[in-house]
Amino acid sequence: MITIKKYAAIDIGSNAMRLLVTNIVEQDNCVPQFNKSSLVRVPIRLGQDAFTVGEITDENIERMVDAMKAFKLLMKVHKVEKYQACATSALREAYNGKEVVEIIKNRADIDIDIIDGKKEAAIIASSDLTRFINSEKTFLYVDVGGGSTEFSLFVEGKIIASKSFKIGTVRLLNNMVSDIVWEEIEKWIKINTESLDNITLIGSGGNINKLFKLSEKHQDKPLSYMYIQAQYQKLNNMTYEQRIADLGLNPDRADVIIPATRIYLNAMKWSGARNIYVPKIGLSDGIVKAMYYGKI
Repeated sequence: MITIKKYAAIDIGSNAMRLLVTNIVEQDNCVPQFNKSSLVRVPIRLGQDAFTVGEITDENIERMVDAMKAFKLLMKVHKVEKYQACATSALREAYNGKEVVEIIKNRADIDIDIIDGKKEAAIIASSDLTRFINSEKTFLYVDVGGGSTEFSLFVEGKIIASKSFKIGTVRLLNNMVSDIVWEEIEKWIKINTESLDNITLIGSGGNINKLFKLSEKHQDKPLSYMYIQAQYQKLNNMTYEQRIADLGLNPDRADVIIPATRIYLNAMKWSGARNIYVPKIGLSDGIVKAMYYGKI
């Protein structure tokens, strides 16, 4: 006997908003399967507002309302029975963030939970991440967003350290990350990994997923430090227009992919990792799993 449930997750990030609809297949004496049914991404760069002027502008509030109304209709068409919407650093830091949440509730009938970096990291850990964590290996998980980056260190299959830093692609594009923040990240990584050997990175986020797609590697294969470094140089030597025309990057991806790659490169360098695995996981996947298992 098979039962199929439909859950949805809305991830309101600093660079884009996503709606993920998932089919959860339940079978007697079997582990539930989580199969992606639909993923819609809308490039509303809320971080550009929140990190530069400190508020979400009226124009982007209207775009959010329209997007949320569309998400609501899509969930209705998919017959979604349960959903959760989570907002990260952009709404967290905008002084009118709570006001925006109220506007969305009143006009689009969508409830939004503004979460902190610690909860964001915990939700992502609820995703398929555990499938990739070999209990005999050490992994540094790095999730790069537009406004923040979450680091989690796994030893013997368990998180022993986790921290969120105010560094992300949109902040870096706007020169809003000081050398002090980079130094804090380097210090945190080195202190937490100095007694560990053979560390491997696990990367998540739209930018590392795009780099992986460009590599044309099989999903189970990692990217090397040398490959990431070569891609970083290649991207830096291309114009914004060339990255769109020659690599097929979306306009809202073609600028942020460079600062994102820089974060992954530094994380690898400071941890001594030579390889990075890129499973297709993220906050939206974690939200669905966390809902299903009653963690949120």
